[in-house]
Amino acid sequence: MWRELAAKRTFISSSVLQELRLNKIEAEKFLAPEDTTLDKVRTTLQVAALAGLMAASFGLHWKVDQVIAILGGTAFLLVADQVANMGGVEALVVDTAARFVDKDYANRVALHEAGHFLTAYLVGLLPRDYCLSSLDAFRRYRVLNVQAGCKFCDGAFQREVASGKLKASSLERFACVALAGVATEYMYFGRAEGGIADVQQLDGLMRALGFSQKKADGEVRWAVLNTVELLRRHRAVHGRLADAMYRGEPVAECVRIIEDGLKDCEDV
Repeated sequence: MWRELAAKRTFISSSVLQELRLNKIEAEKFLAPEDTTLDKVRTTLQVAALAGLMAASFGLHWKVDQVIAILGGTAFLLVADQVANMGGVEALVVDTAARFVDKDYANRVALHEAGHFLTAYLVGLLPRDYCLSSLDAFRRYRVLNVQAGCKFCDGAFQREVASGKLKASSLERFACVALAGVATEYMYFGRAEGGIADVQQLDGLMRALGFSQKKADGEVRWAVLNTVELLRRHRAVHGRLADAMYRGEPVAECVRIIEDGLKDCEDV
């Protein structure tokens, strides 16, 4: 399947806008993710914290200077988190709370990451690990400001990037994998909430490579079209993979699910 898409590369580049319309893909919704779920949870937590503070101040008969001191201390901690961790502690709290407030949130994240995982495998990039929550990322890697993600065996790609000489085929693979998460959400929900970091990373890479805006747009449109085509073709496998990742199955089991699902496919 990937070889077929690569062979069609020149044709698709010249008519990609028409192809996107024929496939009913609205690039504006695809490439402008807005994480409304986390925004709502963040607002809810802020309101709850303020209400709790007010209730405590009345119940415990705090003086005005005590309330101001608590507000000032809280503001200081938030600013310190932004400076030291780029808001990582806040992101961890909000992401964890979202899983209790919105039961669909965890499922959306699993679908999103399964999109990255499956697309990487289909284009020849072997996944080696994944996590589906900020808390999981912190426990396993001691890192903050990571909502979820997949890791791949991409040493060759990283060496190409470091050398500044990136093959066209490598860029095409990277673009498809980077956009697979937002592609998944677009397919299932009609719009993407997560994935803004993926889009920004791809945009940053193309800027670093010196791409003009026109050339970058062409690469992104090609990746959008073909990533959606890959995921639509293997939607059943993707669903089973997302379920497995949601359960926390090891990478080897996730790969087995993909391979079993591809056995009956005439065109992988």
